[in-house]
Amino acid sequence: MPTVTIEQAQRNFCKAVKSGLLKILSKMGISLLSSYCGAQIFEIYGLGQEIVDLAFCGSVSKIGGLSLDELARESLSFWVKAFSEDTAKRLENFGFIQHRPGGEYHGNNPEMSKLLHKAVRQKNESAYSIYQQHLANRPVNVLRDLLEFRSDRPSIPVGKVESASSIVQRFCTGGMSLGAISRETHEAIAIAMNRLGGKSNSGEGGEDPVRWSPLTDVVDGYSPTLPHLKGLQNGDTATSAIKQVASGRFGVTPTFLVNADQLEIKIAQGAKPGEGGQLPGKKVSAYIARLRNSKPGVPLISPPPHHDIYSIEDLAQLIFDLHQVNPKAKVSVKLVAEAGIGTVASGVAKGNADIIQISGHDGGTGASPVSSIKHAGGPWELGLTETHQTLIENGLRERVILRVDGGFKSGVDVLMAAAMGADEYGFGSVAMIATGCVMARICHTNNCPVGVASQREELRARFPGVPGDLVNYFLYVAEEVRGMLAQLGYEKLDDIIGRTDLFTPRHISLVKTQQLDLSYILSSAGLPKWSSTQIRNQEVHSNGPVLDDILLSDPENAKRRFLKSIKIYNVDRAVCGRIAGVIAKKYGDRGFAGQLNITFTGSAGQSFGCFLTPGMNVRLVGEANDYVGKGMAGGELVVAPVENTGFCPEDATIVGNTCLYGATGGQIFVRGKAGERFAVRNSLAQAVVEGTGDHCCEYMTGGCVVVLGKVGRNVAAGMTGGLSYILDEDDTLIPKVNKEIVRIQRVNAPAGQMQLKSLIEAHVEKTGSIKVCLVVEASNPWISKLNRMYSLNNAIHATCTSSHRIGGPSIT
Repeated sequence: MPTVTIEQAQRNFCKAVKSGLLKILSKMGISLLSSYCGAQIFEIYGLGQEIVDLAFCGSVSKIGGLSLDELARESLSFWVKAFSEDTAKRLENFGFIQHRPGGEYHGNNPEMSKLLHKAVRQKNESAYSIYQQHLANRPVNVLRDLLEFRSDRPSIPVGKVESASSIVQRFCTGGMSLGAISRETHEAIAIAMNRLGGKSNSGEGGEDPVRWSPLTDVVDGYSPTLPHLKGLQNGDTATSAIKQVASGRFGVTPTFLVNADQLEIKIAQGAKPGEGGQLPGKKVSAYIARLRNSKPGVPLISPPPHHDIYSIEDLAQLIFDLHQVNPKAKVSVKLVAEAGIGTVASGVAKGNADIIQISGHDGGTGASPVSSIKHAGGPWELGLTETHQTLIENGLRERVILRVDGGFKSGVDVLMAAAMGADEYGFGSVAMIATGCVMARICHTNNCPVGVASQREELRARFPGVPGDLVNYFLYVAEEVRGMLAQLGYEKLDDIIGRTDLFTPRHISLVKTQQLDLSYILSSAGLPKWSSTQIRNQEVHSNGPVLDDILLSDPENAKRRFLKSIKIYNVDRAVCGRIAGVIAKKYGDRGFAGQLNITFTGSAGQSFGCFLTPGMNVRLVGEANDYVGKGMAGGELVVAPVENTGFCPEDATIVGNTCLYGATGGQIFVRGKAGERFAVRNSLAQAVVEGTGDHCCEYMTGGCVVVLGKVGRNVAAGMTGGLSYILDEDDTLIPKVNKEIVRIQRVNAPAGQMQLKSLIEAHVEKTGSIKVCLVVEASNPWISKLNRMYSLNNAIHATCTSSHRIGGPSIT
């Protein structure tokens, strides 16, 4: 019998629909329902032109599909199932999320994982052959399954084909963060890829510095440096060659950046575009929280796009910043396979990126909620084809490496991607399977039975994998690629990149429709002028001469202490970033004991003072554009106007938008106002500013921000930690605060008053500000007008503490 009334069921239905609709609106960046209606923010896969013209006129449907008659037959089959007398009155479980016998086919299924485990753990070639046969006999479930190769030349001996050791250098693993997956899995994957000469990806979440040095203390496969792993060798390194810089900037410090071979900007991810990273609070252990400058147990969300990427120009600036702090690292940009990706990719190439990654829908993150992994993203086959062809048409293909990922499992996938234009190939879920994942599909619950995607110590102790298992898998894939190249008559992978003319449609009967149109994939805009190897081996795209070079080239500046004054113009971008990178590479984030005092005069370009380290004291007399103090890890940054300018500094905007984005330390003092999103994603920095635009302290996780003036709307949205003091000059503050997760209170606690006094005194000393007279009076300077000051902190965290927590360590 039903346990709810019809009325309650209707209310539940309305609530579910509303929640789902709000989630879609949120992830697409749409505020109003009226903006959602008719927006056509979707792409169609599998519906023919007849249906598109009738119901979805104007929407993109590149591959065609079902006709109205076929759709009617399918709908009728559902009706028959529901109302036939022979039908059991019970809903079928089609296994949309987890594999079920007789249900929907899953590419990652128990049989596949068992075959792969047997092959890689026993180094059993015949077992891998059975694994290959299993994949070859699978039902059609991805677009490439509808294609096969037809060569234009005779076969050659395998011995004439390039080596497996050369091919595996094109392999990468997906951006699975330490936190989403366990420390054991993350490190085993990194070690395996370093042995092969391929690349692992850190994902968003930082990396333990202990992983950056080669192991020299291995005995019987174990090392006290990484005691939780087995199967180690002297010379192994657990560092991830690709270090990801994602929306949350979790764990991104100058030292993290300079210890990378490549830096990846994640605009979004194929498995759930529009949502970004999501790490459930259960997975945020003390270790994970330390690496991410966060608080144990607090969920971590990094909604895309980055708050410093609202245009292609913003993206170009971030690429510039990363090239500045680590000039030797190639910068990649991760894009989602969807209609229009070619246009975006062209902008990325022009923005000086070295690598473009196309991410398909087929994959997971090790932490995604179930509601996020269906009906999201598109097939990489279409995204890669569009990107490759658009770049060729615009004369940009030779500028960038094309990398693709999403559901790769075998050498066949690699060769298919190569023929569609890819230079490098990413493996995600299958890399976890090779190291022990059993596809329990409960990653988001923190209960992975084999410790692959859990942070619970008792489950992590069950982790069965060793780096050698993944090495075996990738060597098998490379040998499979070699065998297929030999069969096609080609000696190098380079020779078939972009060769869609080698494809022919498979003659296969589909259950739903025979009307799929693969002409878009089979078409060609031509081939790159350079070989794939030339593209991959070209130098990192340089920023050209920058202001930092002047300071670094002066022999006097090689000293650990100096004092300099220099003129700056708004074409000088990311100033101090390169100096910070040099310091971080040699001394780390906290090891520099010297002192560099640099004064700039003029108008600074974007990202002034980015990635500062302790010991760097930077002063700007003038004004600055957006992103001041982006990613700073220490030091001091002072911005003050030129004297006798004819305007009141406290009434003027002197620094731009998105200052202190992702800062993990240091202090900044601004005599004047800041633009929007001041201190967004601030983790540990302290700041004093004399007014801000909208969204101040958005997504802040720690540190302290003092605002001695008016603020805009939506203060403290998503602020999960740290503390903010705001002067309410005209009793307008409280309606401007996003009260969802913060508590507002007067500054009455002695500890709060002392901290506020200390920061305001420092602000006056550093900037010569007269704004402080609005806060204090000569008669009783630190008490009489503190009743105008409010402090904001995380309400959830505040209820868990016995006293008012102040400043840096009290982050959540």
